[in-house]
Amino acid sequence: MNILTDNMQWVLLVCGLLTFSMVQAVFAPRAVMQSYFGEAPDSKAADLLVRNWGALVAAGGLLLIYAGFNPGIRPPVLIFIGAGKLVFIALVLMAGNPTRQARLAIVIDGLMIALFAAYLLATQGQNI
Repeated sequence: MNILTDNMQWVLLVCGLLTFSMVQAVFAPRAVMQSYFGEAPDSKAADLLVRNWGALVAAGGLLLIYAGFNPGIRPPVLIFIGAGKLVFIALVLMAGNPTRQARLAIVIDGLMIALFAAYLLATQGQNI
């Protein structure tokens, strides 16, 4: 497990950048919805919600990047962002028939969750 803990900064930078890429939903909510869910929002309110979702996910990416440079905040950040990713995966799977892009997001987010959990278990009880 030392390889993960020794390289967690890089893991968090990559995960943070991938997560931050959802900032695209702020600028192109219809394209993101079409790509991830196979349908585009049909109202200004739906656009607003997708933009907000994209901004919140992108903010989570920035938190991961920040945690890469600040080991002391890693545990709460990894728990919070990991829980959000887990909820996203559950909701997409419950909706059924995910698009190719949504399946890719599920795999990448699932890998991130596994890395976050492994790091938290490896550092449990340590002063990071």
